[in-house]
Amino acid sequence: MYARRHNIKVFDIDSGIGTHLVIDEKIAKPGGTIVSTDSHANILGAIGAFGQGMGDKDITHAWAYGKIWFKVPPTIKIILKGKPSNLASPKDIVLKLLQVFGANGLLGYAAEIYGEYVDSLSLDGRITIASMATEMGGIILLFSYKDGVKADSDAVYENTVEIDIQDIKPLISRPGHPEDVVSIDEVLGEKVDSGFIGSCTNGRIDDMRAVAKILKGKKIATGRILKIVPSTDKIWKKCLDEGLIKIFKEAGALVGSAGCAGCAAGQIGQTGSGEIAVSSGNRNFLGKQGKGDIYLASPETVAASLLAGYITTVEKIPKKAESVKVEKSQIFKSKPKGISKKPSLKAEGKAWVIKKDNIDTDMIFHNRYLSITNIDEMGQYTFDNLEGYEDFAKKVKLGDILIVGKNFGCGSSRQQAVDCFKSLGISVIIAESFGAIYERNAINNAMPILVSEDITSKIMNYDQLIVDYTTGEIKDLTQNKTYYSKTFSKSQLEIYKRGGLLNI
Repeated sequence: MYARRHNIKVFDIDSGIGTHLVIDEKIAKPGGTIVSTDSHANILGAIGAFGQGMGDKDITHAWAYGKIWFKVPPTIKIILKGKPSNLASPKDIVLKLLQVFGANGLLGYAAEIYGEYVDSLSLDGRITIASMATEMGGIILLFSYKDGVKADSDAVYENTVEIDIQDIKPLISRPGHPEDVVSIDEVLGEKVDSGFIGSCTNGRIDDMRAVAKILKGKKIATGRILKIVPSTDKIWKKCLDEGLIKIFKEAGALVGSAGCAGCAAGQIGQTGSGEIAVSSGNRNFLGKQGKGDIYLASPETVAASLLAGYITTVEKIPKKAESVKVEKSQIFKSKPKGISKKPSLKAEGKAWVIKKDNIDTDMIFHNRYLSITNIDEMGQYTFDNLEGYEDFAKKVKLGDILIVGKNFGCGSSRQQAVDCFKSLGISVIIAESFGAIYERNAINNAMPILVSEDITSKIMNYDQLIVDYTTGEIKDLTQNKTYYSKTFSKSQLEIYKRGGLLNI
């Protein structure tokens, strides 16, 4: 009704992935700005536009007031040197970037990418590379155009990084960590139960054509499932018109309606406990696409592996495959806690120190609980997908303080990964750095967060702390030492004092 009343165009649920639609429908243009609840809104960098993923409060504010605050990031220049082998695809190139930068090497940065190989890429290839800036902690990864948006000749960069891609062959990310990238030779022959080709990273027509070329005239290995999902309905229909859907079906693949598919924890199905999958998606965090282990690879590698029944590359597809076994999954449960609603510019409590970097939102609040809308019920599920901390919610007390490592809250844009700590009554989260969207979600929901370098190596578990948000002072009463964090920014302090972005 609202859309009809205000003459707003709505793309129905079967239209496909929003970030792709705004490109294909020319809603987004070079030099423009797009905000979205999708943590991969930086896909817009493929056309020289600025896209940033945000949480629900940001988007609500943007709708209501036509504006939203931004933190202007410093810029890194990336130069790709050389040309990859004929076996490598754009996905292999972005996996190489992940190998170089890791999960937080671009944290808080914008990046521009250049090189002879970059100039040869189609839009689809650029989308693949731009989309995975998120997995490196980046705000945006921008491609320039000769006749469009480009950097000034005297542009200043915080750093310039040259990456050798000469003769690169297919790469793969091992389960649990997108940045754990190795040569496929290191995992060659690892059995697989299922495969997924699609997502905002690899659901374009170039990907579909490449996969059809590999599958044509062949059959998926017995007992395996290959799931294929184009990113938009227009691409789906193009696959139908070009006969690609027929090839997929004859090979034994399961073809889904356009959309995010496996990455959205629903459509097209998830992996079960004990299963191994190889995916062309952008994330393989534990629990992201089910209870199984997920390898990340190019669409070509996924197709080859599902024909073989084990991880392999196109030139090594055998004539025979094997069968698989599947185990039952488990569901975790815990008890709810109360919520502390009293705002304060100081916190005093016991420290919980988790010396881990890159704790993602699926580890904090798993997507199987996203149907929970009552914040009172969220706390009980906090960290039940983080190894070694499954009982955290049962042990933590009202007012306790969480101390964590770098890039905390990387991954999806889900607000529940912030709200679960409010539900438990955690007074403040102090991290060595935060994922970009998580930082915004916490600030916008008046959840106190502070950044302090190397803090996990200084404070011990269960130390009694007093934390001042305005001065950044962290008094460790147990050790009789004082440390410091960055203070609240002007925007953060204003939003916190009024109880959240939308409390106007």
